[in-house]
Amino acid sequence: MSQPGYKQFCPVAMAAEILCTRWTMVLIRELVAGTTRFNELRRGVPKMSPTLLSQRLKELETAGILEKKEHRFEKGIFEYHLTKAGKDLYPVVEAMGNWGQKWVESQISLKNLDPSLLMWDMRRNLDPTPLPTKQTVIQFLYPELSRSKQRWWLVIEPKGDVDLCWADPGFDIDLYVTTDLRTMTAIWMGLTTVKRESEQMKLIGTKEIASSMQIWLGLSPFATQKKLVP
Repeated sequence: MSQPGYKQFCPVAMAAEILCTRWTMVLIRELVAGTTRFNELRRGVPKMSPTLLSQRLKELETAGILEKKEHRFEKGIFEYHLTKAGKDLYPVVEAMGNWGQKWVESQISLKNLDPSLLMWDMRRNLDPTPLPTKQTVIQFLYPELSRSKQRWWLVIEPKGDVDLCWADPGFDIDLYVTTDLRTMTAIWMGLTTVKRESEQMKLIGTKEIASSMQIWLGLSPFATQKKLVP
């Protein structure tokens, strides 16, 4: 690791030397969530530079937390997979997320709005179970954002695969969701619900898809953790 060590034999200090550099735990969060490819990791950490991402991946590989493997069927394509030591960080990430959900004030969390990260997380956690057994396309519109970040499309295939598009995929839209980014982020984080924010949202399209939004939205893995601060 590039940072100077704590020079302590304590296991907490030694672990912190590896895990507490900038962006490292957020990157591990993405790996724990199952992301394996460089460009997909970038979408999970959109404000992290590609150079720093490469550096952190090399550091985690050196520390024995992940290994870089060439894809079995795609020559020249590499993936990053957690080792046994890396998988042992699952409960660490979960504990940090639960602590943040419980003890970090909502207003502080909601200052860090990011449409790219929100939509990527929504795509990853979406539950296709209540949706029709055909291709389903849902467009999200955030009118207050700049034109390049206003529109996003989730394309859910019949087998449950979900794609996120930032350019119009050209398919018929089953549901249009218009709201502000703060409201959508608060819903996804479990701080409020679709029903409670109905006045802040406009849903146009298939009634069944609109009525089951709270279910298929998926929500944050930490959304069920009760907030202990306002």
